[in-house]
Order: sequence, then C-alpha cells, then structure tokens
Amino acid sequence: MAIPAVIAQIVNLLYNIVDRMFISGIPNIGTLALTGVGVTFPIITLVSAFASLIGMGGSPRAAIKMGQNDYDEAERILGNSFISIVWISAILTVFFLIFNEKLLLMFGASEQTLPYAKEYINIYVIGTIFVQIALGLNPFINCQGFVNIGMKTVLIGAILNIILDFIFIKIFNMGVKGAALATIISQGVSAIWVLRFLVLSKISKIKIKTKYFKINKAVILPILALGVSPFIMQSTESLLSIAFNSSLKKYGGDIAVGSMTICATIMQCVGLILTGIGQGSQPIVSFNYGYGKMDRVRKTYNLAIIASILFAVVMWVLCLIKPEMFVGIFAKEDEDMMSYASITLKIYMFCSFSMGIQYTCQQVFVALGQAKVSLFLAIFRKIILLIPIIYILPAIIPDSFITSFQNLVFPMSIENKVFSVFLAEPISDFIAATTTGILFIIITKKLNKQFNQQNICENKN
Repeated sequence: MAIPAVIAQIVNLLYNIVDRMFISGIPNIGTLALTGVGVTFPIITLVSAFASLIGMGGSPRAAIKMGQNDYDEAERILGNSFISIVWISAILTVFFLIFNEKLLLMFGASEQTLPYAKEYINIYVIGTIFVQIALGLNPFINCQGFVNIGMKTVLIGAILNIILDFIFIKIFNMGVKGAALATIISQGVSAIWVLRFLVLSKISKIKIKTKYFKINKAVILPILALGVSPFIMQSTESLLSIAFNSSLKKYGGDIAVGSMTICATIMQCVGLILTGIGQGSQPIVSFNYGYGKMDRVRKTYNLAIIASILFAVVMWVLCLIKPEMFVGIFAKEDEDMMSYASITLKIYMFCSFSMGIQYTCQQVFVALGQAKVSLFLAIFRKIILLIPIIYILPAIIPDSFITSFQNLVFPMSIENKVFSVFLAEPISDFIAATTTGILFIIITKKLNKQFNQQNICENKN
C-alpha cells in the first residue's frame, strides 16, 4: 500500500518541477515570471493545507468506523467532509480574489513580478474547488484500501498538467496564464475522477450521499481536531521559508539563500518518500484499530517505522558522504553554488536519520485518532523549536565556539552566522524526533493496555 502512495508523492513533486521549467523557459520574461509565480507559494500551500485539514482529518475517522463495521457513520463523515470542502473552497476563492494583491506584496512581490503573480493566482484560485476535492477527498479512496486508484488521481492530474503546459505555453504562447489554466484544468479532471469513484463506483465501500450534507457538530469537530495537525504541518512551511531566508539573507547573502533552496528541496524529497510510507500504513492502522485487532496495528506501524528509519539512514549517509551528487541536480553549472551548497547540505541533513521516526510516528498518531498528540507534535517541531532557534542561535553563540565546533565536527569553511542558521535544522530534528519517539512508546503502551483490559472485561461478561 505504501508503494503507490510513494509513487504519487514523487509524481506530484516531479510535475511541480516540470511546471517551473516551462515557466522559466518563457522567452524574455522567464525569470521574472518564475519569481512571480514563486511568490504565490504561500497561497497555494494554504489551499492545499485546508484540503489536508478535511481529508487527513476525516479519512482516518472513516477508516476506524469501517473497522467497527459502522458504514453509515463512515458515510456521514464523508458527506460532512465533502460539503465542508465546498464551503471552504467558496470562502477561500472570494477571500483570495479580493485580497490577493495585498497578500502578494506582503509575500515579497515587486512592481516587476506582481503582474505575473496576480495573473497566475487569479486563475488558480478560481479552481480552488477542484484542488480541494482532488486533494481533500482522495484520502477517502486510500482509506478504503484502494491506493492504486488514489495514485491514479495524482497521475492523471500530473500527466495532463505537463501536456497542457506544453500546449498552452509552447504552442499557444499563453505564458503564465497558460500555466495557471493547465493547473486548474488538470486538477478539475482529477476532481471528477475522485467524485466519480466516491459517487458512482460499485466497489467503493462508502459513498457521497446528499442525506449527509447537513454539517453535524458531532461529526465535523472531531474531523477538524484530527486534521489540524497535517494542516499546521503544511501551512507553516511558508513561515519556515520566511524565517530561514530572512536570516540567511542577512548573514550570507544570495548564495546562502540559494543554497537553502537546494537543501530544502532535497529534504522535501526525503520527506515525501517518508510521507508515502506513512500514508501506506494509515488505512491499515485505522481500520484494524477500529476492528480491535491491535496485533495487526502493532505489526503495521512497526514495519512502517523500520522501513522509514532505513530509508532515512541511507539518505543521511549519502548526503554526508556525497552531497555534491544531490546538489549537482540543481547547481551543476555554478561551481561556487556547488561548493557552498555541498557544505550547507551536510549541516542541514546532519540529523536527518531521525526523520524516519518523526514522520511515521506522527502519521500513526493521526491514524489512531490521537488528535491532541499529533497537533502538539506539528506545532512543537516548527513553531516551538525550529523558527525560534533560527533567530536565537546566531545571536547567542559566540563566533569562537562556532569556529571550534566547525573544526571539530565539520572541517569546512563557511560564515559562522550562516553555519548557526543551518545548524537550527538538525538540532530541532533531533529534539523533535526524540520527543515523538518517547510519546509514541508511552501512548501505544497505554492503548495496548486499554485494549487488553477491555478484552478481559468482555471475556468475563
């Protein structure tokens, strides 16, 4: 089940990269157009985050109910999720159409890049409903065990987007407008694919039914409580980017900011694979937890954690031994950037071996319906740890200590303050993964104990 989820994550990343390649290749305005579209990233991230709020909050609860053989309640959850997505899409569309210019200027658009940013986002937000349905309802396909169909949702959108990019930008010379149209049309087709399955398919175990469209507090509030963790994980990416870039611009200039983009992209690739492994385990964990088969739950999350740790360790070793192998994908023609980013990648990924624990355990918490714990962990790593450390570390650690530490651990030449900023990532990774691991052991032991006690009581009765 993890393999199709991993493939979907990789394809999703690849078609975003291809999208940027088409935009950057627009004659005469490619660089400005790409920068303008890049400024829209926080808005696009927020739209996706709201889809995760409903999709990742509702699908585990639906899977648990299916495990309990309560398919009516699972369909009620699906129906409430669908109508919530419709309302959220309408609100976001109106909001971003009214305030897009102010927001884009706030996110860093200039007089030169603002026209391209507005041109792209005005079309994109009209298709918000398609993005929300495709991303927000696809987890309800996966949670039934139909991960191959869920993967096709992403593949259909990705392949169509690449084809339409070529047609609109290369053949019809529609520029940024063409890129935006290609995106919303492909998302529209993906949305139709998802709706067709959840409404008409004979094999779908739960379906969207109009009788469950009335929003019920008892249904929607637990969905929101469980979905707020993945929502925060996605929506805070823009804050994290601002924190890193502002500090690195101050201490290291454009080359430091550029190397951060490369490091973050490589980390994102690793994170997407780990997310795919976790997504493969989630439906099995949720269903068997609802069904009462704790032995299967334990077997599933143990296997997912081992697979994630092994992958994270392999990537960690490769990044420390051969960083230029990854950096060269993005900066092969620029020797200065190759050298600089190869150094910073070693620092940035120094504790990435711990990501296997962080990602998978956090997703298992969501699968088990542990809303409060998953919310705490989502806030803990980025908001409580990473962002403050980015600003605090360069200000409080003496240069002499950083120089000695560099010579001892990282025999390389880089500005002390820049080193401190990049060091914030491994420090927060290690603390967050350790905290997550400890909480995971405590809470899973507690759940197993509760389950055993429940079985004893049932046997006595």
